Amino acid sequence: MSNTQSATRDDTLRHTKLEDLQGLSIGVFFCALGLQFLTHLGFLTGQTAGMAVIISYLTGWPFGAVFFVINLPFYWIAYTRMGAEFTLRSLACVTALSVLSEWLPGHMMLAEISPALGMVIFGTLVGAGLLILFRHKGSLGGLGVSALLIQDRFGFRAGYVQLLFDAVLFTIAAFLFPAKVVLYSLLGAVVLNFVIAFNHRRDRYIAT
Repeated sequence: MSNTQSATRDDTLRHTKLEDLQGLSIGVFFCALGLQFLTHLGFLTGQTAGMAVIISYLTGWPFGAVFFVINLPFYWIAYTRMGAEFTLRSLACVTALSVLSEWLPGHMMLAEISPALGMVIFGTLVGAGLLILFRHKGSLGGLGVSALLIQDRFGFRAGYVQLLFDAVLFTIAAFLFPAKVVLYSLLGAVVLNFVIAFNHRRDRYIAT
């Protein structure tokens, strides 16, 4: 295939702005919905969201505000390494998730749900949501930015990078929370990260 044909093919397959907008919106919604199961059960998660959840539980500060502030230092990394477009999309996604995570509890109520099922739902929803965000050149900032950078440069999958970070975070959490909370939370983190690890491959994403 000639360079001209390749360029034409890439232009044809590239997402439109409207497609990106709906993709990013759905991705953020999936993540926000998954977080409702997590916080309803009082469990934890990994990555920067996990840091925000832990701080929120320990201080009583709103998760949305804590999550937004924690991500601020990572935008410079995103800008210098991933470009302005990715950074702006990530900033928009983080802001939207921060707002939506505070808005949803007032408009939906979860009844009883088994901890194991709740964490599988959480991991699946957030994992799928993050995949959609990656697919449309966005992220939820923080560790996701670093994980994507490592994957693009060294080929080490983003999900495995996040899994290693989560191992450290959950080790710390084991000293702060009951064992039951940590174990069920770990289940959700494992589901989430394996959803990403098994599905996020740039060579399969023909429209990025």
